[in-house]
Amino acid sequence: MQIGIVGLPYSGKSTLFQTITKTLLDPNELTKSEALQAVIKVPDERLDKLTEMFNPKKNVNATIEVVDVVGLQKGDSGSTQFTGNFLAKVKTNDALVQVVRLFSNDAVPHPDGSINMMRDINSFETEFIISDMALIEKRLENIKKQIMKTNDEKLKREVPLLEKCLELLQNETPLREHEFTRDEMLILKTYQLLSIKPMLVALNFDETQINNAEKHLDELVKKKLGYNTKTLCFFGKIEMEMAELSENDAKVFMADYGITESALDGLIRASYDLLGLQSFFTVGEDECRAWTIKKGMTAQEAAGEIHSDFFKKFIRAEVVSYDDYVELGSFVKAKEAGKWRLEGKDYVVKDGDIISVRHS
Repeated sequence: MQIGIVGLPYSGKSTLFQTITKTLLDPNELTKSEALQAVIKVPDERLDKLTEMFNPKKNVNATIEVVDVVGLQKGDSGSTQFTGNFLAKVKTNDALVQVVRLFSNDAVPHPDGSINMMRDINSFETEFIISDMALIEKRLENIKKQIMKTNDEKLKREVPLLEKCLELLQNETPLREHEFTRDEMLILKTYQLLSIKPMLVALNFDETQINNAEKHLDELVKKKLGYNTKTLCFFGKIEMEMAELSENDAKVFMADYGITESALDGLIRASYDLLGLQSFFTVGEDECRAWTIKKGMTAQEAAGEIHSDFFKKFIRAEVVSYDDYVELGSFVKAKEAGKWRLEGKDYVVKDGDIISVRHS
């Protein structure tokens, strides 16, 4: 899973990237034209507990790839320009985090001259919608020409879907706010549309605004949030200071400011919720590992995440929930209590399941 961080200049997007990846960059690095990328471990106390119980040779957290998307430029009028280079880089991400600046700093003025949450959010939405409209209009034109030549039934079925998308966009509705079917999403995924990507809006405050953060979140929820959009708030300046502290010191630091969740924890929680993700575990003396899958995946599909051969040669899955295993302390006791069970290929995996795959 790849998450792209976007935002207007001086919004704090690179600050968010640095804090969640624990990568403190030289200021010169932030001016480079190439996107910054990093893979972050997904913290999971359940995996920590299982590692403590099994004492394996290694433990492996689930991971997320994060990209600090670059390419926005300042136009002659001083406003931000959304370049083709920037939009092309956004297309490759599975989901987006838009960092929106709520803090004031006279030394680093906002590129548009003032702090305005909805204006900044809508500037991205408008560009994404325009880009998607151009792509769909061109695709529809090409499809209709091909249908006249070939009478292709598959292409004919694509036309009403694209026309529905075009109507939504013409009404200034991002495609993510419409709930498409699974089959429709499989078609639309090939186009790498921008306004359909799940969006996490991250409001960046300074330390003087901690008590007002919830008010801005509530305002955003009322005005903006729809299907496939989530929010979080973070405090960029404080997070940068915490990045240089030990884990225990950082917790004390957060408590002093009344912050209950770090930017990293908040981003992962919101991203999993936004993308409909969950974790299951494989355990043993060699390795304890967390695996990330989509909610609703079957045991056979989850087995395929471990190894493609496991999907093809799947027989059964041995399953016990994390809570039951930790309470009972062993597979033997879980079996005795009736909490360990054999499941077939159609079993829908639950968050926290511990799974061992039987295969041919």
